[in-house]
Amino acid sequence: MIALLQRVSHASVSVDNQVVGEIAQGLLVLLAIEPEDNQVKAKRLAERVAGYRIFSDENGKMNLNVKQVNGEILVVSQFTLAANTSKGLRPSFTSAASPEMSEELYQYFCSQLRHLGFAVPTGVFGADMQVSLLNDGPVTINLQA
Repeated sequence: MIALLQRVSHASVSVDNQVVGEIAQGLLVLLAIEPEDNQVKAKRLAERVAGYRIFSDENGKMNLNVKQVNGEILVVSQFTLAANTSKGLRPSFTSAASPEMSEELYQYFCSQLRHLGFAVPTGVFGADMQVSLLNDGPVTINLQA
């Protein structure tokens, strides 16, 4: 399971020119599911995302997590993060989990964040989405379960 975290001032995701999820300050999480992933990994990754200290404290040091800055979390499925790019000039997506498995674990991951107290707007699983964001820093972190 791969979560690409982007610290944002604001972010939104649209489908067919309609905003389906948006946040102000917080984290945009692009999430990919791999075949060996499971609910244990999803729960652990959700806890890590919620607790990861990538927001600045009063001294400008990355010491605070998203909850400590009253931030929000937007989760968007993105199977392309699981791309195998080791050969050739075209990515292979055989290392991504099946759509059925991916959607189940994607929903479970989001439910775990909700259990931790976040509203968690999302994109639409499997849809052609447009993501807009203002990356703050920029800060982008690749977390894997």
